[in-house]
Amino acid sequence: MSLIEFQTGKVDEASRIVNESIVPVMKEQKGFKGQLLLTQRDTGKAISINLWDTEADLTVFEANPLYRELLGKLAGVLAGPPVAERYEVSVQA
Repeated sequence: MSLIEFQTGKVDEASRIVNESIVPVMKEQKGFKGQLLLTQRDTGKAISINLWDTEADLTVFEANPLYRELLGKLAGVLAGPPVAERYEVSVQA
């Protein structure tokens, strides 16, 4: 999970970048199960939740230069660096 803040008025552009340029690449990564991007249009705040089969799959992806490349696609809409945290899914309904 990452806490993100987008520049004022850039939520729609950021959502488009994630949907069109990042998610298709993520779907090709070993262990990737899905992504949610939760946004607040008025504040620019967002939560990105990526679901992975295992923590090891996530760790391998984060060590891959592709991770930085994908993050770079959002550079023009970010108000600051994302803050990443890891959580385990305890309940899924």
